[in-house]
Amino acid sequence: MSDRDSAGLVKRYFDALNARDVDGCLSLLADDVVHDLSGMHGDGRSEAGKAAFRAWLDQTARCYEEKAVDLFVIASEDGTRAEAEFTLLGVYLETEDGLPDAEGQNYSLPAGAIFEIRDGKVTRVSDMLDAHPDSGSHLFSN
Repeated sequence: MSDRDSAGLVKRYFDALNARDVDGCLSLLADDVVHDLSGMHGDGRSEAGKAAFRAWLDQTARCYEEKAVDLFVIASEDGTRAEAEFTLLGVYLETEDGLPDAEGQNYSLPAGAIFEIRDGKVTRVSDMLDAHPDSGSHLFSN
């Protein structure tokens, strides 16, 4: 897979996320996909498999209405790795464990993701959200 193909795959992944198209997103992932979570959507844990990824997508859709904007994607020449930088705009809809009560708060977070790609499918997604209060992000502001 070329760098252009891999960058296109990552852009389709974000298009599916922004459209809340769970099946479309899952179709881009390998069956054994690994998802590394950080920031407000995780505690540094890794989850494996499409079923775990679907559960994460369902949880995220229930608690947040989000859109990745200002997307910039770059891929390695051999197409096996790609990176995305974006701003995550959202509304906090339902209280998630370990976070403040949801009251429809809006947020804007600088974010990134690193992708590993094999045979035209995403095999690893490592999400990085800067939700630390000192980061300058506007987490849960009204």
